[in-house]
Amino acid sequence: MIATQNVPAGQNQATERARLTIADCTTKLTRYRAALDAGAEPVIATSRIIQTQADRAAAERQLHKATTDSDRRMSRDEIAALVEALGDILTALAEADPADKAEVYRQLGLRLTYQPAIQTVRAEVKINPRYRGVMVGVRGGT
Repeated sequence: MIATQNVPAGQNQATERARLTIADCTTKLTRYRAALDAGAEPVIATSRIIQTQADRAAAERQLHKATTDSDRRMSRDEIAALVEALGDILTALAEADPADKAEVYRQLGLRLTYQPAIQTVRAEVKINPRYRGVMVGVRGGT
């Protein structure tokens, strides 16, 4: 069983707040540019555009931080979507040539060792540091 936890409510609120700010800034920028094109005072319109662009950039940074936070856990829906997407890969691997499977496992850092005396497979993985993500565990016997 994979341990899951929904994204904390505060993080959802921060993400939504950032998205709303970005949308609001986009609307304002459109209006300010239209006003500038219509003959508004360039100094005033430009200063508002610059401030709004700064506000939008700050909101984009907040959104990026909220959506890439290393403490963030995947939701049940995200895990289900990932498993569904992997379904095709699992089917392809099941039907693949043994040498191709071995190469995929090698590149993933996965080592499987069959122990015939007890009819089990020991799985070891060496995690490549370039792949970042949330670590999840399997509980109980496997």
